[in-house]
Order: sequence, then structure tokens, then C-alpha cells
Amino acid sequence: MKVEFAPINIPLKRRIQTVAVLQWIFSFLLLGQFCCGFFVILILGNFWFLAVLYLLWLYLDWETPCAGGRRSQWVRSWTVWKYFREYFPIHLIKTSDLNPNHNYLLGFHPHGVLVAGAFGNFCTGMVSASKESVSYVLNNEGGGHASIIVIGGAEESLNAHPGSLTLNILKRKGFIKMALKHGAHLVPVFSFGENELFKQVANPKGSWLRNIQEKMQKIMGFALPLFHARGVFQYSFGLIPYRQPIHTVVGSPIPVKRNLNPTTEEIDELHALYLQKLRQLFEEHKRNYGIPEHKSLIFE
Repeated sequence: MKVEFAPINIPLKRRIQTVAVLQWIFSFLLLGQFCCGFFVILILGNFWFLAVLYLLWLYLDWETPCAGGRRSQWVRSWTVWKYFREYFPIHLIKTSDLNPNHNYLLGFHPHGVLVAGAFGNFCTGMVSASKESVSYVLNNEGGGHASIIVIGGAEESLNAHPGSLTLNILKRKGFIKMALKHGAHLVPVFSFGENELFKQVANPKGSWLRNIQEKMQKIMGFALPLFHARGVFQYSFGLIPYRQPIHTVVGSPIPVKRNLNPTTEEIDELHALYLQKLRQLFEEHKRNYGIPEHKSLIFE
């Protein structure tokens, strides 16, 4: 395989952008394992008392991620996120104003491999995606709160091939029920370019690789797409995403009346309306971002 190295005279700004994305990749894929390993070192070394203090803090702090987390404007305003956004670059396109007197539940599509668009636009202050956490965010009577959920979840990441428009959404109705219970207006969001950031080893449904990935997902709770892209100093292989523009288009809100005990029929009706609005959003904007006219979303 011929290796294409990056030119030496690349501007410093682009180098910093690459470093910003590199730290994001490390945080996404390895930070949890790194922290666990560091914890084991503390226990086995002479600093076991620090590990005990951490376990005590973890016990006392267990519910915080489901109760709004610890929003830090300092972290949210880090310059590293600016360089992260500019690497691709990431753009946010608003098609309608959101009334601050309401709460909103935004459905983000597609998942992609590592949901770069969702992170860059919304998640530099993320909290747990559990039902308790979403309820906490949407349970504000005064309005002005929004929860953004990547609807397709880990399962959809296995479909994240360049050019793919397949969304895992037909059986995902929990977010619809959540919106009804809290009276949160639903907002479809489609991120054009999300699936173009990485290449993935071919894994069509029914293949041995896909079967193994799906079984491991059920066991571990998260998917393991075998993806690759470019490196830090060369463009031929690695885990750094390609510099492909991401345009995240936020649709118009779907009004939702509060219903503490929605029936199956009411959930299905709102779900069908959401799918209709999501498809409409995609069709209205696809030609602006290089999607051929004959290509449409596939719902599974």
C-alpha cells in the first residue's frame, strides 16, 4: 500500500485542528480505559488511599449524571472546541426559531461512527442519555430546555458507510413517549456528511462480521464498527476522521401536548408524523449538500 504523507508546510492552524480532533478521538475511544488502568495502578501502588477516596466520591456522586450533570461554562468555552469544529468544518443550519417558552426534544440523525456533528454542535456539555436524565432536562415547567438524542444509537453506527442513508428508527419509539409525557416539542435534525467521515469494513446484514458485531453489541451494550480513515502525519490509514464538511440542519418543531399516559395508538401516530417531518427535512435540503435527487432515506 502506498502511503501518502502530509506536506511539511501545512499551516499551524490546521495542525492544531488535527490535534483537537485527536484528543476527541482519544477521549471517545480510550479515556475510560485509561482512567480504569490508572485506578488499578493507584490500588496496587502506594496510593491506595486515593482510590478509596475516589470510590467514596463516586458513591456520593452516582446520581449527578442523571440530574443535569455539572454544567461548566469554562469547559464549554474551551478554544479546543473551536478548532475541533473548524477541522471538518461543522456547520449548524437553523430552519426555524424555537420558542424559549417550550421544552424541546431534538432527534439527531444519522449516528455515524462517532457522532461528530452532534458533539460539535450540541454536546460540549453532555449528560447521561438515560430516561431519568432526559426527564430531568425536560421537566422544567418554565420551558427553555432541550434534550438532544441520537435516535439510531449504537446499532445505527454499523450502517455508517459513506453514502449510506439507512436509519434505525422504526422500532425506536421511547423518545416519542418521553416527548408526550413531558409535552416537549419534537424537532428532527439531519446531519449531512456524518457518514462520510470514516470508511468501515464491509459488514452487510447477514455477513459473519455483522452477526458477530450484533452479538457483541447485545452483550456489551455498544457497537464495535471496524472503521478507519487517515492518520496524523499521513492520509492513507488511521483513526482520524477525514476532513469532510458536516452540515447539521435543524428542522421545525412538531407541537406536542402533554400526555402522561399516552396510548400505543397515540405514540404510533406521533412517531409516524415525526418520520414524515424527518423525511421532508431531508428531501428539502439534500440537493444543497451533494445528495443525488434519486436517493432517499431508508427507515429500518
